[in-house]
Amino acid sequence: MNIFVTGATGFIGTHVAKEMFNAGHKVIGLARSDAGARRLTDIGVNVHRGSLEDLDCLRSGAADADAVIHLGFVHDFSKFQENCEIDRQAIEALGSVLAGTGRPLIITSGLVPAEAPGQLSTEANIVPPDFPTPRVSEQTALALQAKKVSSAVVRLPQVHNTIKQGLVTYAIEIAREKRISAYVGDGQSRWAAAHVTDVARLYRLAIEKHKSGAIYHAVAEEGIRMRDIAEAIGRSLGMSAVSISPEEVREHFGWLGMFVERDLPASSAITREKLGWIPTGPGLIADIERINAQ
Repeated sequence: MNIFVTGATGFIGTHVAKEMFNAGHKVIGLARSDAGARRLTDIGVNVHRGSLEDLDCLRSGAADADAVIHLGFVHDFSKFQENCEIDRQAIEALGSVLAGTGRPLIITSGLVPAEAPGQLSTEANIVPPDFPTPRVSEQTALALQAKKVSSAVVRLPQVHNTIKQGLVTYAIEIAREKRISAYVGDGQSRWAAAHVTDVARLYRLAIEKHKSGAIYHAVAEEGIRMRDIAEAIGRSLGMSAVSISPEEVREHFGWLGMFVERDLPASSAITREKLGWIPTGPGLIADIERINAQ
């Protein structure tokens, strides 16, 4: 299968491209820079030069593909609203080429809250209308089904190895800067997680077993307490883990403060049954504890 991957030079995208290539698929990766293009070439991936803002470039990449995986997103949280709009337009551009063809479009989104506090979010939960994040990747992709786009969604938790750990990466940077590893209150809020190699395998299965309208959870660990995460960061960096009050969150964490109090455990039982996906990678805590062992 000939697969066009946006975000192919990124942390997750590089692993997805490798996974697809090693499974015998032909991969075309979007690359903005010469350095990104070289990284793709080195792993056997063909290069499609361009950016998420260049909609004609996205359309031409999708036009030559049997399937599209959209992993690209501009991770500049100082311009989050603007970048969410870039993402929406990119998804619509990709969908415009795939409409009526039956060729899969797999887009990337985040986990959504469960219906009630304390419950696990499942693949059946929908994005609530009052969801605070302006990112509309999932809603945009699923709305394209009305235009006969065969779209599906992969929802990501904190995706990690020893180099990056999703939002935890930023918590580690803040801990290094402020010399304490903080959690809020009793630290009982939870984040789901998965190792990046398991996530890459899920994307491959989502393409190979594609079902239009499907929603998948790339969740290996259902919920890791924020206190446990902070303590693991502290052990790795040789510092104390400290509780801070809700009133101190924004001052300590900055923009990350909008996420650190959020309790977002999630299940992947439906995904595992549909795709036969069995995560085998290391856990988040184990990878955090090895971040300085590189």
